[in-house]
Amino acid sequence: MTATAAAQPAPAAPLPLRLKMYHGLGSIAYGVKDNGFSTFLLLFYNQVLGMDAKLVSFALMLALVLDAFVDPVIGYLSDQTHTRWGRRLPWLYLAPIPLAFAWFALWTPGTDGTPGFWHLVIVAVIVRSLVSCCEVPSVALLPELTRDYDERTTLMRYRYLFGWAGGLLMLFLAYDVFLAKSLLQVEGYYQYGLVGGLLMAATVLISAAGQHRWAARWPDRKPSALSLGTAFREIREALTHPAFLVLLGAGAIAYTSQGVTFSISNYLYIFIWRFSPEAFMLYPWVLFASVVGTFLLVGPAHQRFGKRATAISGGLIGMAFWVAPFLLRHFDLWPVEGSTASTAGLFAFFFLANLFSVAVMISGGSMIADIVEASEMQTGRRSEGTFFAGNFFMQKCATGLGIFITGMLVDLAGIPEKADPAKVPESVIDNFSLYYCVLVILFAILSSLIFRHYPINREDHEARVAALAVAPIDDPR
Repeated sequence: MTATAAAQPAPAAPLPLRLKMYHGLGSIAYGVKDNGFSTFLLLFYNQVLGMDAKLVSFALMLALVLDAFVDPVIGYLSDQTHTRWGRRLPWLYLAPIPLAFAWFALWTPGTDGTPGFWHLVIVAVIVRSLVSCCEVPSVALLPELTRDYDERTTLMRYRYLFGWAGGLLMLFLAYDVFLAKSLLQVEGYYQYGLVGGLLMAATVLISAAGQHRWAARWPDRKPSALSLGTAFREIREALTHPAFLVLLGAGAIAYTSQGVTFSISNYLYIFIWRFSPEAFMLYPWVLFASVVGTFLLVGPAHQRFGKRATAISGGLIGMAFWVAPFLLRHFDLWPVEGSTASTAGLFAFFFLANLFSVAVMISGGSMIADIVEASEMQTGRRSEGTFFAGNFFMQKCATGLGIFITGMLVDLAGIPEKADPAKVPESVIDNFSLYYCVLVILFAILSSLIFRHYPINREDHEARVAALAVAPIDDPR
């Protein structure tokens, strides 16, 4: 059966604001994790604990890749969960407490000397797997809560708003409280791990409890008989959907670039831009303001231009604003690093860059939700968990690659362990900056070219929803 353009769904009633807030709250744990892994973990293990940058980056990449293979399994098992509390809530009630303990252990290696390679790999895999047990079922609730094209964007906007808020709250606390004296202070990272773990557990549990009245019901369909062969067939069938493969390709490049940027950020701020303590205090607020701007603008952008066009233009415009200060500095057209003029200019450019870049991520997440019905038309199954888990699989592999690339850039440029920023030669800093800019530009162009092939628009989605409402598709098995 195929959807026809003549079938149009009735307008969906807006979801209650409190539901949107509770749903978004669940992404804070992912934001805390992203902030820790992408911004501080490489710096902590390399510059504070003394591990070689290549070794740390390889350990984190290996942990991410190993853990990424767990994600599709978590997503599939979430889809198959059949309880009176629905498919997702049992996961959200069970995973957060172990996650809090594992997160604290990551920042308290408990060794007198340099931590071991496999210690970092194992703890990192445990943390990321438990984060997936929270995040995959949480975001998989989104297509279940609404099938409306625009309401899905709204829910994804709240997820990104809260996710960034959680990450930036930890960034603010790190810069202004835990590591206010120095980013190289070991005790501050212990406090960072403790508060981050408590925040993760609390927000996931509150989010689950807040959505309970909407999500706690027996699933509409009983799951298929659980067998290894069936599981792999259904996972493969979902993750090879043509529209999903386009998003995987574009997202892999975009998240690799983001992984490089996040993991390299403190190196940029310390070694290139010479941020003062006051600049580190203000910067999280600049980023949060940009996310609020995206929250306000991406909905109207989707309504006017569609999700695909928003993702393409956002990626290219965001890249242009981000690399502009680096290129201007390279050609001696930028104020002296560390000056008020330099920092203020950076804040303006980075505000705009992040505003457009976050729009790409929100658009991609909302596109995944729309693939659920396209797949349902073909398979008769709703595989929300599998699709979002596949997306997390891609994100983790790409982020791991990004962190590994950062380690290679640090080593290639010649920045030593426990380096004094004032003593690093200017030629080393210039090469470091230039290598980074070339990568960011290439990644943005490639990602946007792939996004062009995403095939689902508003009319396609609404026709499918209408057709499914009229004649639901039976599982062809």
